Amino acid sequence: MSTEETSRFVRLRVELVLEVHDEDAVAKAALRRVAEDPELPEGERAHAEGAVTDDTAEALAYLVDPFDLVSEVPGVELQQASWSSERIEYDPDSPDWDLDEDDGQDDEEEGGIG
Repeated sequence: MSTEETSRFVRLRVELVLEVHDEDAVAKAALRRVAEDPELPEGERAHAEGAVTDDTAEALAYLVDPFDLVSEVPGVELQQASWSSERIEYDPDSPDWDLDEDDGQDDEEEGGIG
């Protein structure tokens, strides 16, 4: 048996629906994150501040970091991530929001839990 480690790449798809009770609190948290971001060029800071102030979905996209979601999972390293957010109309009783219905077959094909 070889001691070489083999890497496998896995795409993890996550969809979240959040109910926002306090848009001002979300915007303030995002503004703090923008102010504390040492990698954000000064020219982009004003644009980011405006975006997170004007749009709660943008503020959430700035606050939710995929690296934070997997950083403490042993044995994995985040290679690439992309995410977006948008305002939606949400009806939990609608069949459109049955997440298991349309994901089950894909999960089984990819070795996930279905």
